[in-house]
Amino acid sequence: MRRSTPLPLLRVIALAALLVPATSARRPAPAERHLLYVASPGTRNYVEYGGVGVLVFDIDDGYRFVRRIPTWSTPEGKPVENVKGIAASAQTGRIYVTSLTRVIALDAVSGAKIWDRAYDGGADRLAISPDGRTLFVPQLEGPAWHVVDAANGDVLGTIETRSGSHNTIASADGRFVYLAGLKSATLSIADAHERRLVGAVGPFSNVVRPFTVNGAGTLVFVNVNDLLGFEVGDLRTSKVLHHVEVAGYQKGTVKRHGCPSHGIALTPDERELWLADCANSAIHVFDATSMPPKQLTSLPMRDCVGWVSFSMDGKIAYSSTGEMVDVATRKVIATLTDEAGRAVQSEKMLDLVVADGKVVRAGNQFGVGARRD
Repeated sequence: MRRSTPLPLLRVIALAALLVPATSARRPAPAERHLLYVASPGTRNYVEYGGVGVLVFDIDDGYRFVRRIPTWSTPEGKPVENVKGIAASAQTGRIYVTSLTRVIALDAVSGAKIWDRAYDGGADRLAISPDGRTLFVPQLEGPAWHVVDAANGDVLGTIETRSGSHNTIASADGRFVYLAGLKSATLSIADAHERRLVGAVGPFSNVVRPFTVNGAGTLVFVNVNDLLGFEVGDLRTSKVLHHVEVAGYQKGTVKRHGCPSHGIALTPDERELWLADCANSAIHVFDATSMPPKQLTSLPMRDCVGWVSFSMDGKIAYSSTGEMVDVATRKVIATLTDEAGRAVQSEKMLDLVVADGKVVRAGNQFGVGARRD
């Protein structure tokens, strides 16, 4: 005669089944998509390098063109407005693009336009706070930066430097914002929350152009006018520490920007510094583990290099020439091409990671260091 299972034991078995889900019922982790967002025209207003809009490329599929997100239209008979900067936030899932006159906020996944605002004095290369709530928007070579609510585009305040506002970087910890103007040899430092100037670095040997900072917020690496190379400043003491010139190359004549080196970037691990060279269509690589950084090698590019940055994982360097460079091998592994077969170039690009229809990680347009020690 078959014995029945005791009732208490049946209850235990049922409870265990509820507490331990079946493997087949588990939802697999959403697959991540690694995407490159390229704002165009990102080299002046040259539409031949990718037209107008934000171009999206699939990094995992050999940088295949995926889609074009519309930005702004150009009235008939008017020149196309070139893009001045791009920023993104994983917290909000948005990308922000500046033109000569305005900022536009877009949903990075759907491409939907969220807001589009024009600002007094125009706009230039913006930065976004680490929490994704605040934009720091320089007037177009004007006296001040607009502090903007990233949710709706409202102006919350201004930070005035009277330096010809141009390039902007927010510190990794969100405490400071670094402000470079086209009329000053000094880099201004502002308190990001109090919206006031609290310090400066310099003066450097000439007007400050593109720059980058390390993750700890102790060093700044700057391009300056008339220098094929860079200078290093101390963000704590305000002193200029080093002047570095590229060896073996001449400054030459540049196609644009008016300075030989317009673009400088640290690898996220801060072991290397990569420097743009427009005159010689090259990128110069430096060892940044010692100060001043030591020149290692030079990489030929297909055109004037006006900007350089890196993927979030530090494996790929993004050249404004549209060439994707493997950092370890120093080889070009892909070149960007749009849906019309045009070779894409832009000085405004960044990578995003999307999973389950949401942005989970966002890169930035600057090659800033990621180390905090």
